[in-house]
Amino acid sequence: MSTMLRINRDKCGYCGTCVAVCPEDALELIDAYLSLERECISCGTCARACPLGALEVVHEE
Repeated sequence: MSTMLRINRDKCGYCGTCVAVCPEDALELIDAYLSLERECISCGTCARACPLGALEVVHEE
C-alpha cells in the first residue's frame, strides 16, 4: 500500500498555509500554483491546516 498527497487545485486558494506548516518543506507555492517539490512523508499536517480542504492524504493499494 502506498500513501500520497493529493492536491485539489480547483479548491486551492493558494494561501500558502500548507507550505508554512509542512515539516519536510515538501510543498512550494510558485506563482499561484501549489507544487509538491520534495519527498512527502504523508504526515497530513498540511491537509489538517488547509482552510479550504484542498489537500488529502490518500492510501492506495
